Amino acid sequence: MSQYDLIQRFVIANTPVRGEVVRLKDSFREVLDKHSYPPAIEKQLGEMLSAAALLTAIVKVDGILSLQARGPGPCSLLMAESNPGGDLRAIARWDGELGDANTLKDLMGEGQLVITIEPTNGKRYQGIISLERETLAHCLEQYFEQSEQLPSRLWLNVTGKVASGFMLQALPSERTEADLNAWEHAVSLAETIKDEELAELPFEDLLHRLYHQEEVRIFAASPLRFNCTCSEERVKNALVSMGKEELNEVIREQGAVESKCQFCNTLYRFSAADIENLFDNPDAPSPVLH
Repeated sequence: MSQYDLIQRFVIANTPVRGEVVRLKDSFREVLDKHSYPPAIEKQLGEMLSAAALLTAIVKVDGILSLQARGPGPCSLLMAESNPGGDLRAIARWDGELGDANTLKDLMGEGQLVITIEPTNGKRYQGIISLERETLAHCLEQYFEQSEQLPSRLWLNVTGKVASGFMLQALPSERTEADLNAWEHAVSLAETIKDEELAELPFEDLLHRLYHQEEVRIFAASPLRFNCTCSEERVKNALVSMGKEELNEVIREQGAVESKCQFCNTLYRFSAADIENLFDNPDAPSPVLH
């Protein structure tokens, strides 16, 4: 069985500790194939993708979860999205040479990390964290400490074209001395994970190597894939919000209205007749060019 493009959930029996391990290969490669990114940005995008998958599973999102880092540094945007169906996508924007910038803070500067949850039903939620710490993992740990008040630890890694992640979280408990000791023990063992183990070692072997003295319950792995969530409906809604007059002005200047998805490069093109039909018959299908 493949050990890539999967997320594996587990709990350490008789302790308030749960965890997840994720490993992305084809899904990560497809993100990179859409654009030509410098190595430092590839690394951060891989960590973003892994973290988005981990958080979607750990907080049981019924909708879309996105991580978005913005800042005044040479990289102005890093963004990754995930949903419970295992769909992932990500994008980055940067300008000019990155120089020696390598860490998240180096690339973004004094920016912010925004966690957005858009449930299928219910209110949209956003959590905002300052990019005060060097790595994405440390920023997310800070978020859980402040917002969720659940001790959480993350290890994120990109080795070659494989992005991987490991997460531990303390379940709500009475916080007895035994609970605290179990948490600290689980974390101290996870600290020994090597990058190549996280990238290559079969999940069950990795968990056995870490917790062979514990009883670990492993749940069925869930598949992950690159799948852009852009759609005809989203594009049409965005165009309608611009207004018919503004769209007709674009038609007069450019001959057509075009909208290109920045994640997957799908191009949507609308002629003058399409724009007329959009406002007269909003349910009509629009042309899509790949």
